[in-house]
Amino acid sequence: MKGVFTSLCDVKTPPTIGVTQNGRVRVVTVDGTPDAARELRRALSDALNGGDTVLPVPPDVAPGGAERGVRHALCTERPVRLAAPPTSAAVIRTSGSTGTPKDVLLSARALIASAHATHARLGGPGHWLLATPAHYVGGLQVLVRSLLAGTEPGVLDLSDSFHPEEFAQVSKALPANDPRYTALVPTQLARLLDAGQAAAAASFDAIVVGGAALPAELRQRAEDHGVRVVSAYGMSETSGGCVYDGIPLDGVRVDTQYGRVRLAGQVLADGYLDDEAATAAAFRDGWFHTNDLGRVAADGRLEVLGRADDVINTGGVKVAAHAVADALRGHPGVRDACVVGVPDTEWGEAVVAAVVPADPDRPPAPDDLAAHVRTTLGSPSTPKRVRFLAELPLRGPGKPDHDAVRRMVQE
Repeated sequence: MKGVFTSLCDVKTPPTIGVTQNGRVRVVTVDGTPDAARELRRALSDALNGGDTVLPVPPDVAPGGAERGVRHALCTERPVRLAAPPTSAAVIRTSGSTGTPKDVLLSARALIASAHATHARLGGPGHWLLATPAHYVGGLQVLVRSLLAGTEPGVLDLSDSFHPEEFAQVSKALPANDPRYTALVPTQLARLLDAGQAAAAASFDAIVVGGAALPAELRQRAEDHGVRVVSAYGMSETSGGCVYDGIPLDGVRVDTQYGRVRLAGQVLADGYLDDEAATAAAFRDGWFHTNDLGRVAADGRLEVLGRADDVINTGGVKVAAHAVADALRGHPGVRDACVVGVPDTEWGEAVVAAVVPADPDRPPAPDDLAAHVRTTLGSPSTPKRVRFLAELPLRGPGKPDHDAVRRMVQE
């Protein structure tokens, strides 16, 4: 066992950057500032070389945070001893966008294998720009990749929000003598294009887009501006993206024999912190069993069809919510969409949609959207209700918050 994990609730308010030594666990408060990201990078460097396990946390769950009542596996009424393998280098909390967040144990071997495989796929080690929160695995891996490349990363100040103009400014400071990379979520990529910063995005040798599904129309729009987009599929349990543009990274295996996506390789996590039942259910026989549905196409590419729990049973017909959302995004008047099922006395579940219009002042008529989906997917998939929003509520690194959308459309 690697040290004693004691209660975060009992730790005094940390220094300015928010680093405390907690047994063999180093808690780093990631508040979005460049100073915090650089401190996390130093802690990661130690962890990858056998030092203290790193636990990056946002301010709302950190000692002295604004919301002391937020629960965390390490924030309990009294100090606890948790079974952390001695190989653990980092503990990363999942976004919880589709359920209860879990604390994922990642070894140095898994993090390093993922980073090396990413560089091999993209074109070799290079300079990275950190543009996503580093307490999620996507941002954390940007720091790991920069460590292995021996380069100092550019860092955006995310303590307020993501600003396309700052992205363009910081990207100019990255050296041009080696490949230049960054990682974004789809919402950030869309905002860059909307703000007229396509040239800044196109200055990178590759932009890894993950955290949420990349809409086909957004990818095409970016590529039309000369942006090299690499769509990443993966999760905290696989040390981040492990399938790029449908092709597994070197050392990663994919299986969809039973309809569910299974992943294997050195990139897999050791399990979940203090949750033996969840670990045993998800990590079996050397595979991580996702909750995603998928298939391998004739050209060998993995095609993710959505989550097993996003199927809506409406009137006895099973409708894939992600397919309806994709159809809505294909309408010229729609910028983004999220589809959920809600209880309905007539249909059992009703298909309802939250839509972000391309032009907020002239949203498309709901009947036009219904007709578009009906033509594309058939009558059962047609949304019974449409609610227009300025932006979709998000959780984690750019994932639509389905629970929040469900509450909104039911109001």
